[in-house]
Amino acid sequence: MTRIACLSGFQDTPVHFVAATDRSLAAVSLRLAETLGGSFEPHPSLRVHGGCINDSFRWEGSNGPVFVKVAGAADLPMLEAEAEGLRELDAGNAIRVPTVLASGAVGNGAFLALEWVQLSRASADEQALLGAQLAHQHRVLAARFGWHRANTIGSTEQVNTWTEDWLPFFREHRLWFQLELAQTNGYGGRLQESGARLLQRLDVLLGDHRPAPSLLHGDLWGGNVGADPSGAPVIFDPAVYFGDREADLAMTRLFGGFRREFYEAYEKAWPLPASAAQRVDLYNLYHVLNHLNLFGASYLQQAQAIIDGLIARL
Repeated sequence: MTRIACLSGFQDTPVHFVAATDRSLAAVSLRLAETLGGSFEPHPSLRVHGGCINDSFRWEGSNGPVFVKVAGAADLPMLEAEAEGLRELDAGNAIRVPTVLASGAVGNGAFLALEWVQLSRASADEQALLGAQLAHQHRVLAARFGWHRANTIGSTEQVNTWTEDWLPFFREHRLWFQLELAQTNGYGGRLQESGARLLQRLDVLLGDHRPAPSLLHGDLWGGNVGADPSGAPVIFDPAVYFGDREADLAMTRLFGGFRREFYEAYEKAWPLPASAAQRVDLYNLYHVLNHLNLFGASYLQQAQAIIDGLIARL
């Protein structure tokens, strides 16, 4: 998903606090020291920009800086799911992710502490390496589609109930879920009518496509990718599940930021089927609907246009 708070060294600014914020962040500082050892400054030194869901900071400690997300207490499950997703990706031994250091509740808030990684925009060579590594990550397979827990795409719940086949998983836990949420948010009428027609004929669009359940980042847009000082690609802010690898690749095309070298390296490592291009809009509809539900009507026309285009192919 886009616009979410992310681990980023791209835009950092000094932090200024009011007294109430100082007190709540001081409690986080104490918890960091208890959990990680050493001592931490009573409040962070920099606000890290990259989204609008959580507050993200660089926090100085006696053993070095850490990256910390701070949210309300009700958001602790979201942060814990992110931590589990990072561990899942790390276990795939394919692409570098920031190490999870700690998470928990403190006062009326919650936090997630990660390894601090100073990031830069990935160069052409670094993006080529990322493409090859992503193909390796996608070869980490599960027996079914889904994941062992729900997580979030942005701040929206992402349902990951284990499902034997890809078509019902994508229909029910991705498109149908977002369309139902859109109905609740006041987007009815033609969007719901055409969306229902699309879901009824989803089998036609997917045809005989039977993907393997690959380990997905789940939220792979350009803002969730960087490179560390050694030139190693780094991915973060995941919405992990096991699904069609084409869904990860499709999202890289939704908002740009990925170079030709990335796609060439992926294709060399694990070529996509010739029909993959026909499914890009279908898979990206999930994210556009989620943007509609998160950010409002400015995404309605785009969502409707994608649905109309897909129906026209039936």
